[in-house]
Amino acid sequence: MKVINPLNQEIWDRFVREGALDTIRINKRIAESWYLCRQSGVNPYDGKGKVILSQDSLMTRKKRNQKLLYMAIPFLEKLQKVYEKSKSIFLLVDRNGYVLCAKGNQQTLKRAESINFVEGVKWTEDEVGTNAIGTALRIKEPITIVGMEHYSVASHLWGCSAAPIYNEHREFVGIINVSYPIDDHLDEYVLGAVVSTAYAIEQRFHIQSKEDELELFKQASNIDNPDLPIVLCDEKEKIVWINHCLRHSLFNWKDMYLEDLYNQDWLIQTKFPLYSNIHHDVIGYRIHIQKKKEKKRQHASMIFQFDGVKGTSKIFENVIKCCERAAKTDVTVHITGETGTGKEVVARSIHFNSPRKNGPFIAINCGAIPKDLIGSELFGYVEGAFTGAKRTGHKGKFEQANGGTLFLDEIGEIPYEMQVALLRVLQEKQIVPIGGTKPIPLDIRIITATHRNLYELVRLGKFREDLFYRIYVYPIQVPPLRQRKEDLPSFIQYYCEKNDWPISFTQDVMEVLMKHDWPGNIRELFNVLERIRVQYEENLPDVSIIQSMFTHWDKRERNESNESSQQLSFREQMEKNCIMEMLEKTAGNVTAAAAILNIPRSTFYRKLKKYGLS
Repeated sequence: MKVINPLNQEIWDRFVREGALDTIRINKRIAESWYLCRQSGVNPYDGKGKVILSQDSLMTRKKRNQKLLYMAIPFLEKLQKVYEKSKSIFLLVDRNGYVLCAKGNQQTLKRAESINFVEGVKWTEDEVGTNAIGTALRIKEPITIVGMEHYSVASHLWGCSAAPIYNEHREFVGIINVSYPIDDHLDEYVLGAVVSTAYAIEQRFHIQSKEDELELFKQASNIDNPDLPIVLCDEKEKIVWINHCLRHSLFNWKDMYLEDLYNQDWLIQTKFPLYSNIHHDVIGYRIHIQKKKEKKRQHASMIFQFDGVKGTSKIFENVIKCCERAAKTDVTVHITGETGTGKEVVARSIHFNSPRKNGPFIAINCGAIPKDLIGSELFGYVEGAFTGAKRTGHKGKFEQANGGTLFLDEIGEIPYEMQVALLRVLQEKQIVPIGGTKPIPLDIRIITATHRNLYELVRLGKFREDLFYRIYVYPIQVPPLRQRKEDLPSFIQYYCEKNDWPISFTQDVMEVLMKHDWPGNIRELFNVLERIRVQYEENLPDVSIIQSMFTHWDKRERNESNESSQQLSFREQMEKNCIMEMLEKTAGNVTAAAAILNIPRSTFYRKLKKYGLS
């Protein structure tokens, strides 16, 4: 059947001109993408590829994705044979949106060159507007986009179908795509064929992982010295084999990762990557390990100064070791952990134990700044940049942190449109203040933190994948207090000394504190201690009073939760959640959110007031 263009010129013109869209007449994924493109400032009258890798850079990227290419190309060629009589072209794209391979009809490939749709081009929504490759990259779902469903005119004469590809670890690795002139005759099942091909590639990843594991085991037979402590890990650093001399000291090695060896006082002497003879990518590592000496370990703990409560827990000792390693380098650190676990204390300790300790440590909470002010707070502005700007201008946090460390707390809360600007600064190592023209070079270390799951935010399209990989270089997980309760006495002692509170907690009171789960973590503990100190001063209350205190708080929280849920029906709660999610996706744009949900704006405002969202 011939592909019919589902949209007409009038719909596209009206949206480009006014931002108005009848969502009944357009797929919701495409409508969502159009709004995002409009907000990001994509030029609808252009859409040609602008970022094109040099030949050397393309070869480097292909080498980085050689396993994906090895797995996918045979299936791409099979798909090409199925549609060999069509004018289609077939593309493999990496997870960042760069076209790694383009095959197919020579005339169509030549035609694609006129819009720079070639190998090495970055074909994302941010660069060229709504398109199957870029939109599938963002939503991680298969999609077909035809004709004027594309946001930019350069692609209006094209149709395309794309599907995501995942490896054996369920990690997103790329996109497979079929593109064709809309005057070509393609059957209606082209998207199904693309999805089936993506599935076949994924199955090949699973099969190859088993073959890689067998190849790793063959490597074990090539180890010459049986007395040298050697371990083999897969590419995820999971231990798959140890030699005979380690069997008496590593009993549970089959469930261990390389990182676990640090906790058992082992040092890595050498680490050699092992490559596949088939796809030539890394399949694992051969590692020579050695037991740490006690003196060396004590010396290391004396070097790193932690401005907080260490306690005695093994789990937090490992955090300190990770901080110590990070502090010696300039690596970008990402700290995760629940609210109240002390992420900023960890960040400060890394800074003050690093070569940058004499430089500034600038902290900013990305979730505490209004969306319309975060740009000026981060990047600063020059004199006269906007109405109300200071005469002398304002140095942003990046410039204030020059020569030191910038700590971006709650990075998961940063607005999506601001993530583009942040990524550019991290890539180029320079900023241009708002209203300015002269770039300012930066020499800073970046530490980020969040209590949210960035993987999930990336999957939902709320956090840019390229920014994620830019900041998620050296992750440090700060454990919640409930996982390190043996440190409670150290925290209590620290609080008492800091506040000059001469009091001793009885064993009964400590047992009550130990039984509590501390959902608010260290911050909640200090709040509880503060209440007790203010209320009872130097007379510690009876254990039953403290017990009832926790019972009262837990009961009050349950009542508040029940009252909240009773106020809204299930349908109303679902509607509220949907409105909140759409407002977040549209960066608070009520008109756009109402249009995507197909709700009249006046009704939308009433619902905002009803649910307390206005």
